[in-house]
Amino acid sequence: MSTAYTIVTLVTAFLTGSAAVFYLIGHEYPKSQADMKRIPRRYVPVLGSLLAAGTAGLLTGFAVPPIGTAAAVGLVLYFSGALVAHLRVGSRNLLGWAIFFVTVVTDLAVNLLHLH
Repeated sequence: MSTAYTIVTLVTAFLTGSAAVFYLIGHEYPKSQADMKRIPRRYVPVLGSLLAAGTAGLLTGFAVPPIGTAAAVGLVLYFSGALVAHLRVGSRNLLGWAIFFVTVVTDLAVNLLHLH
């Protein structure tokens, strides 16, 4: 197992897992983000569950690499949807999104390299 794969996956899992916790505990930040993007608040726990599933998949990838790759793909799709949600309402505050997106795309890249 390469060091880059391990580090990138752990950093990505930490970021997405932390976000999942904030979504699932009912923290105000995800709620305000949902309001800003005009997403019904009832979807906040669903989004948190998707983040948690992606995080679990990344960590499972240490034992079963194809699951980690599938989770990375899912997270790239999740954050692609987040970009669409931002742009749909005219939000240009994309720094947080960019950090997550670059991280999950990097994780997908190292996952794919790790498989071969």
